[in-house]
Amino acid sequence: MKKESLKKFGQLKADQAVAFFKALRHTKGRWAGRSFELLPWQEKIIRDIFGTLRPDGTRQYRTVYIEVPRKAGKSTLASGIALYLLFEGEPGAEVYSAAADRDQASIVFEQAKAMVLGSPELSRYAEVYKRAIFVPRLGATYKVLSADAPTKHGLNAHGIIFDELHVQPNRELWDTLTTSTGARTQPLIVAITTAGYDRNSICWELHEYACKVRDGLIQDPSFYPAIFAADEDDDWTKLETWKKANPSLGFTVQEEFYQQEIKKALEMPSYENTVKRLYLNVWTQQINRWISLQLWDENAGMVVEEELKGRVCYGGLDLSSVSDITAWVMVFPDEEDPEKVEVLCRFWVPEAQLNNSQNRYRDQYIKWVKQGFLKTTPGDAIDYSFIKDQILRDAETFQLVDLNIDRLFQAHQLAIELDEEGLTVVGMGQGFMSMATPMKELERRLLARKICHGGNPVLRWMADNVAVKQDPAGNLKPDKATSQGKIDGIVALVMALDRAMRHEQNKRSIYEDRGVITL
Repeated sequence: MKKESLKKFGQLKADQAVAFFKALRHTKGRWAGRSFELLPWQEKIIRDIFGTLRPDGTRQYRTVYIEVPRKAGKSTLASGIALYLLFEGEPGAEVYSAAADRDQASIVFEQAKAMVLGSPELSRYAEVYKRAIFVPRLGATYKVLSADAPTKHGLNAHGIIFDELHVQPNRELWDTLTTSTGARTQPLIVAITTAGYDRNSICWELHEYACKVRDGLIQDPSFYPAIFAADEDDDWTKLETWKKANPSLGFTVQEEFYQQEIKKALEMPSYENTVKRLYLNVWTQQINRWISLQLWDENAGMVVEEELKGRVCYGGLDLSSVSDITAWVMVFPDEEDPEKVEVLCRFWVPEAQLNNSQNRYRDQYIKWVKQGFLKTTPGDAIDYSFIKDQILRDAETFQLVDLNIDRLFQAHQLAIELDEEGLTVVGMGQGFMSMATPMKELERRLLARKICHGGNPVLRWMADNVAVKQDPAGNLKPDKATSQGKIDGIVALVMALDRAMRHEQNKRSIYEDRGVITL
């Protein structure tokens, strides 16, 4: 095809693609029911990938890498691309939505399905099923895939939408799907993702490749990079940085939202990486500090143990393995404002640690023992009988409802003994599933100045030490291996708060479900 004719044909193909999008309708939020008007950045991508052609008239770009922050409208854009590939006329087209798990892959598909059902013209030609859309006259299908790579061999993909590539655990599914396009004349693979933190992942590999193609360091005319992100030296608190990172700012997300998230991140260091990664699209580290010491000190307040007698409380026990600190923490909800809690801590360490020249914390341990903030048990290892006796005394002094205890093997016998004494003991894991919710709640209450911890110096030291590990969804858990010092008291506080939260939820749900009964 001649160059001039190719250019006109490319313009026509680009116009057709844009017109197809305008015929679609949004399905969620304030845009629901309205025509899909592409934002400038979206229209450029659509025109580029569908209107840039090879001399034979087929598409030039075969792999598209789009990296944008959350709330930029990437799932809606991906849904439209999937539908265009389904309806564009490829005989027997196979289009697939893929992701690290089926639920994630279904997000793009469900939006696409709703768009078809909301379009009288498209629904006339399509048969819509739970996990598939079929176009009989073309023999074309659009399906959701699970993450089980070995079962994907034998596919003949025309289009692949790979959502949130940054959470993909390995490259196996990516390789399996991308190699399934070999028999097609103009296949299109679209990876659309936010930034991640794993620099040994397939997503980081593609990110690096995309940057090199964009910067002209690699010549690959089949690869289309579109990366919207703040640079590491940009001031992440400034409006111009937000606009640079999120091309949909002011449309799909408002400046006020960014202001709120930035303010929270400034007060809670662990959230800084979350904000930078999810909303500014900056690749970050998985490990980061959690609590601002200034924020922690602003929550100190006054805790008088004598005044807590008879009060309802919930406990968290983090046992040391041999020679570390053991922490027993109780939280006392305020009678007028249950979200506000007073925190009472008890810490133990083996007496030998005060004489151990290899113990880098020896001097401060000695100081805290003299001040009464840290107790010792005889010998080289923690004597759990001391901890058991103290917990039983506390249960008599206060209204201890129940306590969480970690599921480590050394905690099992103590849990049995406390249970035999009539206490309600609950085993709690230390992974994301167990810790994420109470961690988030502790953050929220610290920001609301509703954690009154009395300024206990041992707990303060531990708060300053805590490093957290973050999963791709932004969930947190404490990471003892990378924390700069002991953190057992904070772990125990999170465990105690978990028990308090569960009882608060149970109390609320009774009245929310059935209302107040008047006798």
